[in-house]
Amino acid sequence: MPRTDTADDELLSIRAAELYYDEGKTQDEVGAILGLTRWKVGRLLAAARENGYIRIEIVHPRARKLSLERQLREQHGLTDAVVVPVAGARSDAELRERVAQGAADYLAALRPVPRTLGISWGRTLHDVANVLNEHWAIGVNVVQVNGGVSVNQRAGTAAATAVEIARKASGEATLLPSPAILERVETKTSIENDRTVAAVLDEAADAAAYLFSAGPADHSSAHIQSGYLSTGDMDELVRRGAVGDVWGRYINAEGMIVDPSLDQRTLGLGLTALREAQTAILVVSGESKHPVTRAIVRNGLCSALVTDEATARDLLSETIDQSRNDKDSHD
Repeated sequence: MPRTDTADDELLSIRAAELYYDEGKTQDEVGAILGLTRWKVGRLLAAARENGYIRIEIVHPRARKLSLERQLREQHGLTDAVVVPVAGARSDAELRERVAQGAADYLAALRPVPRTLGISWGRTLHDVANVLNEHWAIGVNVVQVNGGVSVNQRAGTAAATAVEIARKASGEATLLPSPAILERVETKTSIENDRTVAAVLDEAADAAAYLFSAGPADHSSAHIQSGYLSTGDMDELVRRGAVGDVWGRYINAEGMIVDPSLDQRTLGLGLTALREAQTAILVVSGESKHPVTRAIVRNGLCSALVTDEATARDLLSETIDQSRNDKDSHD
């Protein structure tokens, strides 16, 4: 057949793609319709993909965005990343459940299997506990890393989450029988010095891996709903620069504690344990958590990240913006 120019090839690529992807024709059938060889059809389809004329999207809830995962590992120095698509998620709760499933799949595939798993608490980890398969591992002991007893007991508390994850791994749960935040420093110090509580914290400090989420610095915080903080307390934390909390400890964009007096009343492991951990898995989703996710990832508070596509793109765009700012400051 006569040789075609670039414009003709572009149009042929589009026509071949329409027939192949929209009409479900084979490459031989596409060739017969367009008067081309099967080899030429293959070249046109490849060109259509390379030129961005075709966008293939896998929308199954347990699908993963592998290219975003690779970029997160490369740009943020993460050991691992799991990114799930947002397409098809009809609510924040559905997206959170999708991310929780990604975390459950990741945890079940983790090697070596962590014999002691330190966990925090909250809605996200409660979802992870619910979707974990029975016998996801054998003999994993789960220990709480921070207090979670509150006056408003409901599904998603630390104890229920820890027990369920441990049960499904034929292990035992070691609970931390304390509130997350105490009213007085003296009370918190006294509880931490209790032999039973001290033993739990020692076990948590020796955990082989940590699984945790993060909370936003707004009125939807679980700490407000659990009665630890008031809306006024939260407004003051935001005024001081808080972007969210990790293990109940409120941090700014640089990963630093914003209110030392509140931090002194917070019971559990400190953030140094996360920075020094070989395996610290952050599970987070939703736009409201973008600021705290950036703070955690950028400041070395996790080694692995399980999140949604929009959060991943926010992290990557933030890295690009930071690089531009750094370049401008040197020019």
